[in-house]
Amino acid sequence: MRITKLAAIPQVLLFATLAITSAHAQSSWHVERTLQIGGIGGMDYLTVDPATHFLYVPRTTHTLVIDSASGKTVGDIPGQKKAHGVALVPKLNRGFISDGEGSVTIFDLKTNAVLGVLASAPDTDGILYDPGSDHILISAGDSNALITFKPEIDPKSGKIDAPIQLGGAPEFLAADGAGKVYVNLEDKDTVAVVDLKSRSVVARWPVTPGGAPVGMAIDPEHHNLFIGCRKPAKMIVISTATGKVVANQPIGTGVDATGIVGGQAFASSGDGTLTVIDRANSTVVQTVQTARGAKTLGVDTLTGKIYLPTADFEELKPGTTGRPKAKPDSFKILVVSR
Repeated sequence: MRITKLAAIPQVLLFATLAITSAHAQSSWHVERTLQIGGIGGMDYLTVDPATHFLYVPRTTHTLVIDSASGKTVGDIPGQKKAHGVALVPKLNRGFISDGEGSVTIFDLKTNAVLGVLASAPDTDGILYDPGSDHILISAGDSNALITFKPEIDPKSGKIDAPIQLGGAPEFLAADGAGKVYVNLEDKDTVAVVDLKSRSVVARWPVTPGGAPVGMAIDPEHHNLFIGCRKPAKMIVISTATGKVVANQPIGTGVDATGIVGGQAFASSGDGTLTVIDRANSTVVQTVQTARGAKTLGVDTLTGKIYLPTADFEELKPGTTGRPKAKPDSFKILVVSR
């Protein structure tokens, strides 16, 4: 547009137009491409290594390592029974896979060789590495416990720390890097706040008007937790300073994960939507159409791209209910970017 034409537009209208255009540009996320992976197994939490841009993808009995640029599988770590998630500790060249059967597989990040398997607690599930405390942190749902141990642990003979009892069934978790861990208790509609020094729950924060909290991501800049709830389907924002709900927004049904990229937070839902929320004011700025079953996500913190695993599903027969089966060899990963 020529400057002479802009000059004829009233200033108020011009500024409003520029603001709308800027907001749209910042929130115009889309599915850039789809990585067709195939193979056997289910799916759960996806982890991205920003240094290599490799994707670590649990497939129930094994964990794939995928080059996000080419979509090619560059590693396959065997030996799990119910693989859920992966935590990475590059300084030790180690990765950790949580197994719902009650164990943690430790592997070498360069060779993908299994270094050992630790005994854990039943339903070992959500997992992350907290650099602040230098601990691996794991939610164990059926055990109502938080599992912790140092990543330097002996992979063959090491023993995990005594579990921290939470008083409810945990799903996912986040750490503030200063000794506090926040854990969603899905069956209690609360967040348990754990102090790692005392190894105890020091607070319980309701997620009302949300319920059944599952996904969690922490925003250290604004001191907020972004929590994906299923019943009802909402993104709940809780202040880590006060423990109070400061915002809530509707999201898609069947959420399983939340994440943060730049100035925005995201909730991935199984109904095939990715809700984009502004971190500063907690407003919904976009709903991206993804694909049915794309309910978990992984974030590349360097490129800003988001990866969502899913598959093609068979249609349920008329009059039947339940979870549809994935079609054979249809596993795929959607790549979402600006």
